[in-house]
Amino acid sequence: MKKIILLTLLITSLYSKATVYVGADYGYYSENFDSIDAKSSSNLTRLKVGYGDIKSYAVEFSLEYVMNKSNIFSVEGQDGNKLGFDIALIKAYDFNKYFYPYVKVGFGSGVLDISRSVQSRLSYGSFNAGAGFYIPITQHVDIELAYLYKQVSYEPINFISYRKSYQSKINTTSLGINIRF
Repeated sequence: MKKIILLTLLITSLYSKATVYVGADYGYYSENFDSIDAKSSSNLTRLKVGYGDIKSYAVEFSLEYVMNKSNIFSVEGQDGNKLGFDIALIKAYDFNKYFYPYVKVGFGSGVLDISRSVQSRLSYGSFNAGAGFYIPITQHVDIELAYLYKQVSYEPINFISYRKSYQSKINTTSLGINIRF
Protein backbone atom coordinates (compact mmCIF):
# COMPACT_ATOMS: atom_id res chain seq x y z
CA MET A 1 0.00 0.00 0.00
CA LYS A 2 2.80 2.42 0.87
CA LYS A 3 4.45 1.78 -2.51
CA ILE A 4 1.20 2.65 -4.31
CA ILE A 5 0.87 5.91 -2.36
CA LEU A 6 4.50 6.84 -3.03
CA LEU A 7 4.16 6.09 -6.76
CA THR A 8 0.98 8.19 -6.92
CA LEU A 9 2.73 11.08 -5.19
CA LEU A 10 5.65 10.98 -7.62
CA ILE A 11 3.52 10.71 -10.77
CA THR A 12 1.21 13.53 -9.66
CA SER A 13 4.14 15.91 -9.20
CA LEU A 14 5.31 15.41 -12.80
CA TYR A 15 2.28 17.32 -14.14
CA SER A 16 3.28 20.63 -12.58
CA LYS A 17 5.82 23.35 -13.36
CA ALA A 18 8.18 21.57 -11.09
CA THR A 19 11.25 22.87 -9.33
CA VAL A 20 13.41 21.39 -6.62
CA TYR A 21 13.33 23.16 -3.27
CA VAL A 22 15.03 22.79 0.09
CA GLY A 23 13.79 24.19 3.35
CA ALA A 24 13.98 24.28 7.10
CA ASP A 25 11.24 24.68 9.74
CA TYR A 26 11.26 25.38 13.43
CA GLY A 27 8.13 24.77 15.46
CA TYR A 28 6.21 23.67 18.52
CA TYR A 29 5.16 20.04 19.03
CA SER A 30 2.32 18.88 21.31
CA GLU A 31 1.54 15.16 21.78
CA ASN A 32 -1.46 13.59 23.58
CA PHE A 33 -1.79 9.85 24.14
CA ASP A 34 -5.04 7.91 23.70
CA SER A 35 -4.82 5.17 26.32
CA ILE A 36 -2.73 6.82 29.06
CA ASP A 37 -2.86 10.16 30.80
CA ALA A 38 0.35 11.55 29.34
CA LYS A 39 1.26 14.64 27.37
CA SER A 40 4.44 15.86 25.78
CA SER A 41 5.40 19.20 24.31
CA SER A 42 8.71 20.14 22.76
CA ASN A 43 10.41 22.11 20.03
CA LEU A 44 11.13 20.58 16.64
CA THR A 45 13.39 21.22 13.69
CA ARG A 46 12.58 19.92 10.21
CA LEU A 47 14.79 19.78 7.12
CA LYS A 48 13.02 19.08 3.84
CA VAL A 49 13.57 18.54 0.14
CA GLY A 50 10.73 18.78 -2.33
CA TYR A 51 9.91 18.64 -5.99
CA GLY A 52 6.97 20.59 -7.39
CA ASP A 53 5.37 23.96 -7.98
CA ILE A 54 4.59 26.56 -5.30
CA LYS A 55 1.19 27.14 -7.01
CA SER A 56 0.24 23.52 -7.67
CA TYR A 57 1.40 20.01 -6.64
CA ALA A 58 4.58 18.93 -4.88
CA VAL A 59 6.13 15.90 -3.24
CA GLU A 60 8.09 16.59 -0.07
CA PHE A 61 10.57 14.47 1.88
CA SER A 62 11.35 15.74 5.37
CA LEU A 63 13.64 14.79 8.23
CA GLU A 64 12.27 15.83 11.63
CA TYR A 65 14.17 16.18 14.91
CA VAL A 66 12.17 16.66 18.12
CA MET A 67 14.00 17.83 21.24
CA ASN A 68 11.98 15.61 23.57
CA LYS A 69 11.44 16.73 27.18
CA SER A 70 9.11 13.93 28.31
CA ASN A 71 9.38 10.85 30.48
CA ILE A 72 6.58 8.65 29.14
CA PHE A 73 8.23 5.44 27.95
CA SER A 74 11.45 5.35 29.98
CA VAL A 75 11.75 3.76 33.41
CA GLU A 76 15.35 4.71 34.07
CA GLY A 77 15.76 8.37 33.17
CA GLN A 78 14.17 10.53 30.51
CA ASP A 79 12.98 9.69 26.98
CA GLY A 80 15.48 10.60 24.28
CA ASN A 81 14.97 12.80 21.26
CA LYS A 82 12.82 11.73 18.30
CA LEU A 83 14.08 11.41 14.75
CA GLY A 84 11.50 10.93 11.98
CA PHE A 85 11.22 10.79 8.21
CA ASP A 86 8.03 11.85 6.38
CA ILE A 87 6.82 11.76 2.77
CA ALA A 88 3.94 14.07 1.80
CA LEU A 89 1.89 15.18 -1.19
CA ILE A 90 1.15 18.91 -1.20
CA LYS A 91 -1.60 20.65 -3.17
CA ALA A 92 -1.20 24.44 -3.22
CA TYR A 93 -3.76 26.91 -4.56
CA ASP A 94 -3.25 30.15 -6.50
CA PHE A 95 -5.97 32.70 -5.67
CA ASN A 96 -4.02 35.59 -7.25
CA LYS A 97 -3.07 36.89 -3.81
CA TYR A 98 0.37 37.36 -2.27
CA PHE A 99 0.28 33.96 -0.59
CA TYR A 100 -0.44 30.38 -1.62
CA PRO A 101 -2.49 28.24 0.79
CA TYR A 102 -1.90 24.49 0.68
CA VAL A 103 -3.03 21.17 2.11
CA LYS A 104 -0.69 18.27 2.78
CA VAL A 105 -1.15 14.52 3.38
CA GLY A 106 1.45 11.83 3.87
CA PHE A 107 2.97 9.19 6.06
CA GLY A 108 6.17 8.71 8.01
CA SER A 109 8.18 6.71 10.47
CA GLY A 110 10.80 7.33 13.11
CA VAL A 111 12.61 6.29 16.26
CA LEU A 112 12.67 7.43 19.86
CA ASP A 113 15.46 6.55 22.27
CA ILE A 114 14.11 5.21 25.55
CA SER A 115 15.69 3.89 28.74
CA ARG A 116 14.18 0.54 29.75
CA SER A 117 15.83 -2.68 30.92
CA VAL A 118 14.60 -4.61 27.86
CA GLN A 119 14.42 -1.87 25.17
CA SER A 120 16.57 1.10 24.23
CA ARG A 121 14.73 2.24 21.09
CA LEU A 122 11.11 2.59 20.13
CA SER A 123 9.96 2.84 16.50
CA TYR A 124 6.76 4.50 15.31
CA GLY A 125 4.73 5.08 12.16
CA SER A 126 2.47 8.01 11.39
CA PHE A 127 -0.23 9.34 9.11
CA ASN A 128 0.06 13.11 8.53
CA ALA A 129 -2.38 15.80 7.38
CA GLY A 130 -1.88 19.53 7.47
CA ALA A 131 -2.40 22.96 5.98
CA GLY A 132 -0.44 26.15 5.64
CA PHE A 133 0.64 29.12 3.54
CA TYR A 134 3.60 29.87 1.32
CA ILE A 135 4.46 33.57 1.37
CA PRO A 136 6.90 34.44 -1.44
CA ILE A 137 9.69 36.86 -0.52
CA THR A 138 11.52 36.68 -3.86
CA GLN A 139 11.17 34.48 -6.94
CA HIS A 140 13.26 31.76 -5.27
CA VAL A 141 12.64 32.26 -1.53
CA ASP A 142 9.41 31.87 0.44
CA ILE A 143 8.34 31.73 4.06
CA GLU A 144 6.06 28.91 5.17
CA LEU A 145 3.52 28.96 8.01
CA ALA A 146 2.18 25.48 8.71
CA TYR A 147 0.00 23.30 10.92
CA LEU A 148 0.47 19.51 10.85
CA TYR A 149 -1.60 16.81 12.55
CA LYS A 150 -0.12 13.33 13.03
CA GLN A 151 -1.76 10.10 14.12
CA VAL A 152 1.10 8.03 15.56
CA SER A 153 1.33 4.31 16.38
CA TYR A 154 4.30 3.18 18.48
CA GLU A 155 5.74 -0.32 18.36
CA PRO A 156 4.77 -2.45 21.37
CA ILE A 157 6.68 -1.84 24.59
CA ASN A 158 8.01 -4.96 26.27
CA PHE A 159 6.86 -5.23 29.90
CA ILE A 160 8.56 -8.67 30.20
CA SER A 161 5.29 -10.51 30.97
CA TYR A 162 3.29 -8.75 28.21
CA ARG A 163 3.60 -6.20 25.40
CA LYS A 164 1.52 -3.04 25.03
CA SER A 165 1.15 -0.63 22.08
CA TYR A 166 0.43 3.09 22.37
CA GLN A 167 -1.13 5.59 19.97
CA SER A 168 -0.98 9.35 20.12
CA LYS A 169 -2.12 12.49 18.35
CA ILE A 170 0.44 15.18 17.57
CA ASN A 171 -0.27 18.81 16.73
CA THR A 172 2.58 20.82 15.26
CA THR A 173 2.81 24.48 14.30
CA SER A 174 5.89 25.72 12.51
CA LEU A 175 7.53 28.61 10.70
CA GLY A 176 10.01 27.87 7.94
CA ILE A 177 11.88 29.11 4.92
CA ASN A 178 12.18 27.44 1.50
CA ILE A 179 14.66 28.05 -1.31
CA ARG A 180 13.46 27.04 -4.77
CA PHE A 181 15.81 26.33 -7.68
